[in-house]
Amino acid sequence: MRPVAPTERPCLAAALAAAAFILAACPAAPPPPDTLVLTPVRFAGLPGWRDDSHAAAVPALKRSCDRFSRLPGEWALEPGDIGGIAADWRAPCAAAAALVEGDDAAARAFFEHWFTPLKAANGEESTGLFTGYYEAELRGARRPGGRYTVPVYGRPSDLVAADLGLFDEVWTGRRIAGRVVDGALRPYDTRAEIEAGALQGQGVELVWVDDFIDAFLLHVQGSGRVFLEDGSVMRVGFAGSNGHPFHAIGRELVRTGQLSREEVSMPSILDWLRAHPGEARALMATNPRYIFFRELEGEGPIGAQGVALTSGRSLAVDPAFIPFGVPIWLDTTWPGVPDRPLRRLMVAQDAGFAIRGPVRGDVFWGYGDEAMGRAGRMDQEGEYYLLLPRGVSGSSNGS
Repeated sequence: MRPVAPTERPCLAAALAAAAFILAACPAAPPPPDTLVLTPVRFAGLPGWRDDSHAAAVPALKRSCDRFSRLPGEWALEPGDIGGIAADWRAPCAAAAALVEGDDAAARAFFEHWFTPLKAANGEESTGLFTGYYEAELRGARRPGGRYTVPVYGRPSDLVAADLGLFDEVWTGRRIAGRVVDGALRPYDTRAEIEAGALQGQGVELVWVDDFIDAFLLHVQGSGRVFLEDGSVMRVGFAGSNGHPFHAIGRELVRTGQLSREEVSMPSILDWLRAHPGEARALMATNPRYIFFRELEGEGPIGAQGVALTSGRSLAVDPAFIPFGVPIWLDTTWPGVPDRPLRRLMVAQDAGFAIRGPVRGDVFWGYGDEAMGRAGRMDQEGEYYLLLPRGVSGSSNGS
């Protein structure tokens, strides 16, 4: 039994005298704040460690290492001191660069030599939620016309984003967005307002696509490939949001009785949207969050760390707790196959508005039908372990 906090004692004492009345009157104790706790373990204690293809995670790590190499040596890998400083990664990253592609034994030995695994927990709870995402695919044109009537917008010039962590470290990893009106930051237009024409005439259309449901999926995933009429492919990635909170339309379908909680998945939501085109736009408008895009050149999609993501090996995390670029051993189950373990080495390289908490992850599955199927079915519990360079202790434990 947990200790009774001083603020709870008056209610406890009163309950002894008049239980029925007082228990109804006392407010429920607020949940404890999210707190990352890291506990060192041995590699032998990582479930399934020796069964993974460790070399498959090395390309993702090298991309993060390239990012680290551009930072001053004393640069701290936020949040706090968890990831150490950039200089702590110099030697491991140099060793990673020398690894032979596809050599699993050498890759496993590399991680065991240069890193220390630490089990992550939120306070005393080590289990968290793991979902998946993918790179959406759409059909489009650079100019409107014919069937291409749905705009995908670039970032408007009046959109202002603020990193709250620059003002107070307690807000590390949190951002807000809006527009300045009369010298004050105000909320930006909602999804419903934008789709009703709030941005028309500003010339910020990036590309036009042929399906408003596909466009909505692009917003949810944050990146995509647009197959253009001339046979070329345009890659688009996240360039900003309107700053409004994300509201899952699957939750709305459950609330209104259209689907049961057990039925909700990306495929079932898509089936409902396509079967109810007249109601689909109104349902989508219940999610006020709106995403703006930019055209990508070269490799992609680009994660929040600023590096290209690796299919099946890049993980979106909450940057308020987990530093970008850190290798993570994931222990969960395969999407839609709860009795098949999914245990593999990932690298924290992305973030998402719905990815919140010390033990929370979103697996990037790549693009195509298989990736979409995996992402759509992934919604299960699991655990993970951070791999930090030897000598880096994750000293923000419990803070």
